[in-house]
Amino acid sequence: MTESKAPAVVHPPSLLRGDIDDPKLSAALRTLELAVKHKLDGVLHGDHLGLIPGPGTEPGESRLYQPGDDVRRMDWAVTARTTHPHVRQMIADRELETWLVVDMSASLDFGTAVCEKRDLAVAAAAAITFLNSGGGNRIGALIANGATMTRVPARTGRQHQHTMLRTIATMPKAPAGVRGDLAVAIDALRRPERRRGMAVIISDFLGPINWMRPLRAIAARHEVLAIEVLDPRDVELPDIGDVILQDAESGVTREFTIDTQLQNDFARAAAAHRADVARTLRGCGAPVLTLRTDRDWLADIVRFVASRRRGAMAGAQ
Repeated sequence: MTESKAPAVVHPPSLLRGDIDDPKLSAALRTLELAVKHKLDGVLHGDHLGLIPGPGTEPGESRLYQPGDDVRRMDWAVTARTTHPHVRQMIADRELETWLVVDMSASLDFGTAVCEKRDLAVAAAAAITFLNSGGGNRIGALIANGATMTRVPARTGRQHQHTMLRTIATMPKAPAGVRGDLAVAIDALRRPERRRGMAVIISDFLGPINWMRPLRAIAARHEVLAIEVLDPRDVELPDIGDVILQDAESGVTREFTIDTQLQNDFARAAAAHRADVARTLRGCGAPVLTLRTDRDWLADIVRFVASRRRGAMAGAQ
């Protein structure tokens, strides 16, 4: 009797800042692409549209109602004007435009497990890019570190995808004491106005929850997805006694003695903040995919995509 081997855990490659044309960076991104596509093929069966809204998202012309038509597409204005029932046809729209808002503030430059949160954010951006590629789909990005914001226009093609991901991976670190501002980054996505598509927000969401208004405005027109990237130390403190902790964004340093009371207080505060984040995202209509530096991030994406597809299939029945 042979023992079955557990599936290998895939960790994001270390995507250290460097030159955008660094061949090592290009090789790491190619490895990432192969890992994503290989892992997801078993779930998507070659159809890499697991996160994309279905066709028919833009209204087209009206026509006479026929038995079997979806009554939810009734065009009541034309029906009233002509006295004959009409339905609104939908334009099959598989050419999706996806925008990534990638938080690269200083709190992402941290990790106590197999990678930094920054590496995980780049890996998440790569996964969304490869999932939504093909079929003429366009993808662009807004990358913000609190001090600067870089916009990569939405375009098609594999070369563009790799250039965009290299731009994300090489985003400079913000100067000391500069806090990230996720609300400003999300709000920048509203201009110029775009046809209906998809917006993906990648962040640790550790800062103030002041981004609800711009995210709701985005969600009113686009499908939205939130990807939360976390490290174990974002949710709990280890029992290690005296320690010096630094706020990565403000630069403030303090010395603590980590005891049971501090561990419990920190865990409660972290859980309360995450609950507020989740509640706010749900209120904006954004499903949440949580990735952690101490877990198999690709397995978490596979489970999320499979769940989304099951939900979509159940809703279509």
